[in-house]
Amino acid sequence: MRPLLCLALAAFVSFCTKVSAETVVSGELSVGYEYDSNVTVDEVDRDTNVGDGGFLLNGSISLDHDLTDKTSASASYGYSRVDYQDFDFLSRETHTLGGNISSKLENVTAGINYFYINARLDGNDFLTYHRASPSLSGFVSKRWFLRGAYVFGDKTIARRPGRDAQNHGAELDAYYFWRGLRRYINFGYVYREEDSQAARFKYTAHQLKLRFVQRYEIFSKLSKLELGLRYEDRDYQEATPSIGVRRSDDRIRATIEFELPLTERLNWQVYGGYSDYQSNLPSADYDQSVVGTRVELTF
Repeated sequence: MRPLLCLALAAFVSFCTKVSAETVVSGELSVGYEYDSNVTVDEVDRDTNVGDGGFLLNGSISLDHDLTDKTSASASYGYSRVDYQDFDFLSRETHTLGGNISSKLENVTAGINYFYINARLDGNDFLTYHRASPSLSGFVSKRWFLRGAYVFGDKTIARRPGRDAQNHGAELDAYYFWRGLRRYINFGYVYREEDSQAARFKYTAHQLKLRFVQRYEIFSKLSKLELGLRYEDRDYQEATPSIGVRRSDDRIRATIEFELPLTERLNWQVYGGYSDYQSNLPSADYDQSVVGTRVELTF
């Protein structure tokens, strides 16, 4: 299935480049700096308990094409990198390839998207992840917009075969718009089952999220303030040998981001976040604060 999806995505990109008059091309490039109070590798439950700063580089490009008056398709590629000053062996680069097709059916939009993610640590293979998700979305009133999706994922972590896993889940998001995109709030719920190769890593998770976005004018520029809060409860299905009981995690994450346009295509962003991971497994019980800034060029 994976080769077919990749071939389909490649064929779509090739098609879009031949019909550039009907294809919208957009992208962004950003550079910045970030300080992390506790450099971690979340996927393998490892934290250093030491802070470090890192330089950021991010870029992406997307192609959007209307196949018919009701059906559209898109393809995207993204690259991100963080280079730590002291923990250079934890410096990470990530490549993301995506594709999406959606079609309007009366008052509902049906779509399916696919993402391939490849992450490397210190230049070495670390994580590959495939994600496919069909969805339905639409306005149920003038102010309320709903989206529901099924999610399938396939994860591989280099040199840790016990953590290789497939996951199945469901997502539900509700958006309430006060002033269109200038002010809205997003409520979300996620359910996920992760079926890992090693029984001790299998778990079910419930996640709640809340996001608030406010746009307002500063010096005649439309700036953006975004606040986010997530809570996740994980219950593992088998006992973890090192603690002799089943692992249980509670994870809380709070974020804030402010974006100020400097010119029509140049934005300045400042952001911060705090994570509190509580677990009966000592290596997964820690907290973390992140602050950073970046300058972004859009086209």
